[in-house]
Amino acid sequence: MNTRSHYDVAIIGAGMSGLAAGIRLAHFGKQVCIFERHNTVGGLNSFYSIGGRKFDVGLHAMTNFVRPGVKGTPLGKLLRQLRIERDEFALCEQKQSRMAFGPRGETSLRFTNDFAVLESEIAAKFPTQIDGFRRLVAVVRGYDDVSLDAQPVSARAIVRRHLNEPLLEDMLFCPLMYYGSATERDMEFGQFVIMFKALFLEGFARPFEGVRLVLRVLLEKYRAAGGERRMKCGVQRIIARAGLATTLVLDSGDEITADHVISSIGAPETERLIALGPEIDRSADAVATKVGRLSFVETITILNRQPAELGWGSDTIIFFNDSERFHYERPATQVDPRSGVICLPNNFDYGPGRELSEGILRVTCLADYDHWANLSEDHYRADKQRWFEAVQRSAQRFLPPLAEPGALAAATLTTDMFTPRTITKFTGHFGGAIYGAPVKNRQGRTALANLYLCGTDQGFLGIVGAMLSGISMANYHVLQKG
Repeated sequence: MNTRSHYDVAIIGAGMSGLAAGIRLAHFGKQVCIFERHNTVGGLNSFYSIGGRKFDVGLHAMTNFVRPGVKGTPLGKLLRQLRIERDEFALCEQKQSRMAFGPRGETSLRFTNDFAVLESEIAAKFPTQIDGFRRLVAVVRGYDDVSLDAQPVSARAIVRRHLNEPLLEDMLFCPLMYYGSATERDMEFGQFVIMFKALFLEGFARPFEGVRLVLRVLLEKYRAAGGERRMKCGVQRIIARAGLATTLVLDSGDEITADHVISSIGAPETERLIALGPEIDRSADAVATKVGRLSFVETITILNRQPAELGWGSDTIIFFNDSERFHYERPATQVDPRSGVICLPNNFDYGPGRELSEGILRVTCLADYDHWANLSEDHYRADKQRWFEAVQRSAQRFLPPLAEPGALAAATLTTDMFTPRTITKFTGHFGGAIYGAPVKNRQGRTALANLYLCGTDQGFLGIVGAMLSGISMANYHVLQKG
């Protein structure tokens, strides 16, 4: 049982960024404790069990994958800073992914972990754009996307200096937005660069066991370094005096003090915890202006056979859009099934003779939190079922046609679906905003001199990015200060 009442560093939230910050600090002898309201770690990238099956949450793929020996990459930095051996994550590469646009995906661009594949696809299908695309790639490669002092610039504006084909522009933005953008219709260019490198210049991979392996490795490193964590023990309030976070009041009513506090739960969520700080506007209206507007639903279908047996064995991830333009914005209805992401976790290269025991089909679409938040339980369940069917119908247009119309239903063992309401319930993110606030805080500073942000609202994106965010904030605010 933990009895300590003071720590060098208290971390709020046991997501990827909080765990990484904790490991980094514990390696340097800091007395650190992570406080997590729920009974599992991982936050937005965790897992849950129903009927004896474990379902991944969040993780479609780990981005930023590079093969052994490639230097100067986010993955390499992550492994080095957390003292993780590459083999411990046991990452298996994607087969291929694609962007599919048009009512049935008539225009398609394939990409793999070899960037030359995407470049050749664009040269073949958009020959007038390939020179501009190569100039854009040169700008991306030369941009310092990890600078904590970078000023926000419109990514659309910069892309349009190099490309004048709206379809290609939308096709490039679609996966980058779905995998990391908290901004509607556009991205900040630094965020665009982070995601472009992570998806296209580097690539996708997944452990055979999924997110559970990643979390297990992080927990083992944290325990071995001497870090403490308290589960089912959230932070109810942060008491501030003289511009400092002085006390954390836990859900139990116990009080903890710390020299430094790192919060991984989001910027507006953190602000709502701060008490007795007249310089902080904690009103609901003030906080609401910082809350992200983008949320999602995801359907999960468990199959009694491999997707390849249904003819779906080629693609790992498909980013689809059926409209003339790609609309990445808060829907006017509960769900917008016109665009989305299809993920087939079976279609990573796990090696000869190794395959997941059951087939998995995951489909993600944009959703509106307000349309889901206050439904009665009966109405909520009925709407989930209705939209589950609509999302699956939409997604199937972008997959190879089934040999028999009822083949998917016949192969289905069980299903589940999460909504924006689910996201808020299990992560605490206001508005079901997976990617948090649209304006990121690269330096992680808050109105309190010893309270810092890491994770979603600090601004490094993806699973690798989340862990690097925790590492960077631990280094920058605690370790470099001695």
